[in-house]
Amino acid sequence: MAAKKTVISEKPSIKDIPQIYNVLTEEEKEYLEQNHTELTFKKNEIIYQEGEKPSGLLCLGAGKVKIFKEGVGGRDQIVRMSTAPGLIGYRALFAEEAHIATAVVIEPCTIFVVPKEVIFKIMQSNNSLCMNIIRSFATELGFSRYRTVTLTQKHIRGRLAESLCVLKDIYGYEEDGCTLGIYLSREDLASFSNMTTSNAIRTLSTFVNEKVIAVDGRIIKILDADKMERISRLG
Repeated sequence: MAAKKTVISEKPSIKDIPQIYNVLTEEEKEYLEQNHTELTFKKNEIIYQEGEKPSGLLCLGAGKVKIFKEGVGGRDQIVRMSTAPGLIGYRALFAEEAHIATAVVIEPCTIFVVPKEVIFKIMQSNNSLCMNIIRSFATELGFSRYRTVTLTQKHIRGRLAESLCVLKDIYGYEEDGCTLGIYLSREDLASFSNMTTSNAIRTLSTFVNEKVIAVDGRIIKILDADKMERISRLG
């Protein structure tokens, strides 16, 4: 069965980025609308690469993105999965550093690029915007620290179960209420779970035999969410 693609019913807009747009004054909204660029990306295209210096704030208006870092021996490690609406690549912008990871499109994306000088100008006079960005930093930092510990201390079953739970929290379910709203290759799922592809495939098969999930190609259905969370929690 072919994977069902997310259909965007309306054209995305910079207005769809709530943590940015919703706290602006009418004057700031007009300034932002007149001073940003809209870019579109196809599946598997690179949005930014490790080592590049960002020139603006990247706002994900539509689509799904994976952010990965190349590890030892060329083995990729997915460090973050993102979905619209949201921000990506902003750590490097505010740290005035190069990106330390690469962002690749999973499903077609619309990106709104707000030039560095534009977002900085608005932040200088808008405390609510500054707080929203600080909150985003704090949330992402907390998640990253949690994953650093769990992906090194949990056993393979716990790591894969946790990854499936995280994907459920980020992308939700399809209309049937059990199919994950993201379709990843076994390689990507393994990379996100800090394990080899062969171990990911074997563990998925074990979960299928235990009737925790059902698998059809890249489509994964969560049949017993409580048991999945219990496996994740026990590690």
